[in-house]
Amino acid sequence: MHHEPSKLGGEVSYALPSPIRLTRGRLRSVLPLALLIPIVTLLAGCGNLLPINQSTPTNQPVVVIVTATPAPNQPAAATSAPAPTEVVPAQPTSAVPPPATTTLLERVRERGRLVCGTNADLPGFGFYDRVRDSWSGFDVDFCRAVAAAIFGDAEAIEFVGLNTSGRNERFEAVRSGSVDLLFRNTTWTLGRDLSQLAFGPTTFHDGQTFMVRTNSGITSSADLAGKRICVAKGTTSEQNLNDDFAARGIRFEAVSYDDEGQLYPAYDNGECDAVTSDSSQLASKRETLTRPADHLVLGERISREPLGPVFIEGDEQWRDLVSWVVFATIYAEELRVSQADVERQAQSSDDPRVRRLLGLEGDFGSRLGVDNDFALQIIRQVGNYGDIYERNLGPDTPFALDRGPNKAWNLGAGGVLASPPFR
Repeated sequence: MHHEPSKLGGEVSYALPSPIRLTRGRLRSVLPLALLIPIVTLLAGCGNLLPINQSTPTNQPVVVIVTATPAPNQPAAATSAPAPTEVVPAQPTSAVPPPATTTLLERVRERGRLVCGTNADLPGFGFYDRVRDSWSGFDVDFCRAVAAAIFGDAEAIEFVGLNTSGRNERFEAVRSGSVDLLFRNTTWTLGRDLSQLAFGPTTFHDGQTFMVRTNSGITSSADLAGKRICVAKGTTSEQNLNDDFAARGIRFEAVSYDDEGQLYPAYDNGECDAVTSDSSQLASKRETLTRPADHLVLGERISREPLGPVFIEGDEQWRDLVSWVVFATIYAEELRVSQADVERQAQSSDDPRVRRLLGLEGDFGSRLGVDNDFALQIIRQVGNYGDIYERNLGPDTPFALDRGPNKAWNLGAGGVLASPPFR
């Protein structure tokens, strides 16, 4: 179609019918590139110009501006792009698609180590020994299990001690990419699941209760009416305490602290009559008090607390990998494949379930993005679920926590732990 030039101030400009969408190819056919600069210069001062995507027909000319400036929401220059090892948090939906990024597993592999957030001062679950420069605990071992699956090396890992508030707040560390994964006695809740976080299988079924002094005469939560109760702000423990006591009409005085690190010294110093948290945490912290024998953890539970791994939402490969690492430890115990005999079973077992678990048959590992023997590496280097539990929390430890519901379901004794089959 031919369009006659129009006169503007004695100069020539070209008016195109609107609406019209110009692709790069059509632009070359309609206007030679050499004409764009004088046209843009001439029309820059004209008013009432409509954008190229104007949907209302108009007789005004369409001005096509060629510029090297990135459009809004486009990535900045290459020098400011995230480093390959950085986890890029989810961004709001934009008209401009975000640049393609590598997966979290790829970035972890490129870095050469897993960065795992955990507790640094909760013996039995996550503890950093500054004298020996070593990390230990139930959650710490699950971090190691993920490293063993990815690298075949449970020590290819960097631990980061995280808190429930402040600069090292655990959930912000996950969202910002400061850590790849969080194993830190963290409860899976709906609200948390809807806040850019994803949760893996429950590794420890717990419940909230109270620690009190043995000479206090307190034997149940009902005896805490009118008492002072220490609790950490912003935790599920605080909400559970308020909800449960309000429902039962029990009046009490909350003594709140910003972080769990302040909670137990305050209780030990007599600033409250009881302290509340998950029973596992209370059992661990009891051992850090001045006189542990002077305190007891009540058997009553006022909530259910499913604790497990937390990671950034939206990376399905990472979700699958972390989930099946946890399941591998549970399934191994179900099949009675332990750290003590995994080598023998790998060499001689005829059980097809064991052979699939250990990667002797099938290709499940490669489909997860790791080696087929990933579960063999986990069990060999870290152990099955029972090995991990007994080493950190069992009867030969200071905590001697009864496994309660944290037993394999198929082995009876009231356990609820179960893994989907490897098939």
